[in-house]
Amino acid sequence: MSESPQIPPDTLTQRIGVLTRREVEARILAPVINALGDHFGREEVIEVVKETIIKVAQDQGADLAKAMGGSDSKAFMESLQYWTQDDALQIEVLENNAKELHFNVNRCRYSEMYRALGIPELGAVFSCNRDYALIDGFNPDAKLQRTQTLMEGATHCDFRYTFPNQKEESES
Repeated sequence: MSESPQIPPDTLTQRIGVLTRREVEARILAPVINALGDHFGREEVIEVVKETIIKVAQDQGADLAKAMGGSDSKAFMESLQYWTQDDALQIEVLENNAKELHFNVNRCRYSEMYRALGIPELGAVFSCNRDYALIDGFNPDAKLQRTQTLMEGATHCDFRYTFPNQKEESES
């Protein structure tokens, strides 16, 4: 397999926000997935797309940590501005300290957008499946636990991040 050319750093999210970015991506990827699925089988194509998006998300997490100037819970919390831009997510923060960031998403315009585009089955592939890989790239020691999503029909998404190797501010 040949090496891909080196692409300049990605600053698109910071300029247009994640919701707009995901809609543009979905409007391009959905017809491509459909066409490839007709030739190679939809399940196989979606699996390759899913694996690729997860790798991209991990790389974007590492880039995000660099852009935020750190990989702790505070930097990650600050980065949520890109996901919530344009009222894309309505978040209820439950815990926010050096070791834990817990929040519920009570409204998700990403989910609404995928449904409006007629591709709700691709919403998790394009968005939700990125979350674990993104935090892994952002901080390999951090962990995400999530048991439900609005995309799957739950009443809210329950994000529970832990940053085990972070020191409490009073310990510094």
